[in-house]
Amino acid sequence: FLLRISKHVFFVSLGFHLSGTVTEPPTTSEPAVTYKVAISFDRCKITSVTCGCGNKDIFYCAHVVALSLYRIRKPDQVKLRLPISETLFQMNRDQLQKFIQYLITAHHTEVLPTAQKLADEILSSNSEINQVNGAPDPTAGASIDDENCWHLDEEQVKEQVKLFLSQGGYYGSGKQLNSMFAKVREMLRMRDSNGARMLTLITEQFMADPRLTLWRQQGTSMTDKCRQLWDELGALWVCIILNPHCKLEEKSCWLQQLQKWNDLDVCPLEDGNYGHELPNITNALPQNASHSSDSLSRPRRTVFTRAIEGRELHWQDSHLQRIISSDVYIAPACQQESERLLFNSQGQPLWLEHVPTACARVDALRSHGYPKEALRLTVAIINTLRLQQQRQLEIYKHQKKELLQRGTTTITNLEGWVGHPLDPIGCLFLTLTEACRVNDDGYLEVSDMSENRPPVYQHVPVASGCPNSHESYLSLALEVALMGMGQQRVMPEGLYAQDKVCRNEEQLLSRLQELQLDDELVQTLQKQCILLLEGGPFSGLGEVIHRESVPMHTFAKYLFSALLPHDPDLSYKLALRAMRWVALS
Repeated sequence: FLLRISKHVFFVSLGFHLSGTVTEPPTTSEPAVTYKVAISFDRCKITSVTCGCGNKDIFYCAHVVALSLYRIRKPDQVKLRLPISETLFQMNRDQLQKFIQYLITAHHTEVLPTAQKLADEILSSNSEINQVNGAPDPTAGASIDDENCWHLDEEQVKEQVKLFLSQGGYYGSGKQLNSMFAKVREMLRMRDSNGARMLTLITEQFMADPRLTLWRQQGTSMTDKCRQLWDELGALWVCIILNPHCKLEEKSCWLQQLQKWNDLDVCPLEDGNYGHELPNITNALPQNASHSSDSLSRPRRTVFTRAIEGRELHWQDSHLQRIISSDVYIAPACQQESERLLFNSQGQPLWLEHVPTACARVDALRSHGYPKEALRLTVAIINTLRLQQQRQLEIYKHQKKELLQRGTTTITNLEGWVGHPLDPIGCLFLTLTEACRVNDDGYLEVSDMSENRPPVYQHVPVASGCPNSHESYLSLALEVALMGMGQQRVMPEGLYAQDKVCRNEEQLLSRLQELQLDDELVQTLQKQCILLLEGGPFSGLGEVIHRESVPMHTFAKYLFSALLPHDPDLSYKLALRAMRWVALS
């Protein structure tokens, strides 16, 4: 609705305090309504708000927004005054007495009891008020050493989360909770300190949900909708802990709180059940030949475990700092022995870290407003995955004859990237496609891809220090999605974990279908499909697969449809391989 600032009331900006009235225009059924609004601000941030409308929401009401915009757009029409303490200092005794008596007379029903109480305390030499020098001034603003942050109504956040959870996490309430998570990400991206505060308040209400105790006592699992909300909660805490510029004391405080929640018996487990657990966030998976029972007997892991493990991660590594700070970082002409592992044969930097953990760094950079740095690290991760894919292909060529004779293989990836709690492939894909997204005017835009309209992309060359590199971020996005979904990995235990793999795959495929396959993308598709067919036990479309590996049928259907207009022979070869018709493939 349209609002207007009342012209009949005096507006004043008193020190660091802005007050005024806002009028809602009349409608056919309601008369005009006027509300008094007060706003305190400090160093370009609104630190507190009060409105007569009694707003019960975590966001500012329209009246606060209207007054703020009025002050910004029409500064000449708002009278500026010194803080009230400065004005009082200029008055003599008679003026002070007159000021106080007129103030009490104007608001005697509201302030008279308080005025009498303060008078009694001031006249008493032993009162607490006389033990302190000076007096508070709400219009003077905070000290330069004090922290300042945007106003956040903590009670309203708690009440709203509690209300939504009480509704069972069904579509309407679940959608509202997801919008609150999106608001947290928006705050983090703007580097607003309220992001972590708001997430803490949300988590407190999640942990206080009485259904957690009920589910545990009855031995039943929570609904999938609730599980998805808990997954997003855990992922957000990983972003908070991996903030590249957070203070150590802040990080320590968050970790202590996470550990308290983690130690509670009702804290939900990461995989949604009490069976199979996933490896530590800071450890790369051992690519061993046996899927032994020892790998299944791991400590209890909750939705907060990965965030807690983030305490071991830091951003001080010099190689990592060079990757994220420069587009032209390449291998030095004279490399030391230890530096040769840090670059590929083209001199492009690699980042040799547990893949989901490396992608969690990318998500943290994106979430905290460092899109360029996230993009640079993404490219380094993809170059690392390419090198890994090449080495796996070489290993398979040496073992191919033996594996084909046996007709079986051991699982080579105990941890799948699609359906993983940190969603590594989805994170890389979004980071790359956001850099290529075009708005309605034909310009590149930065977007969280939350709009309903289908996105439009264009090729953006990869910023690289290698002159022979002619790739685009869009082709890299397609490539990494194909690599992730084509990975041969073991099917996780538990219905929820298995459903999550399928749901994550469907999300990636729906995003891939939004890409318009031009010649460059078709070449990327063909190249990656050939590698998947030749990938042996490392590929879900290799010649030999493990009996417990994740099925490739849905993925193969997309590949078949996408390739058919461009390369029918390769398309049918993929389809037959996915169907495992040995006599025909």
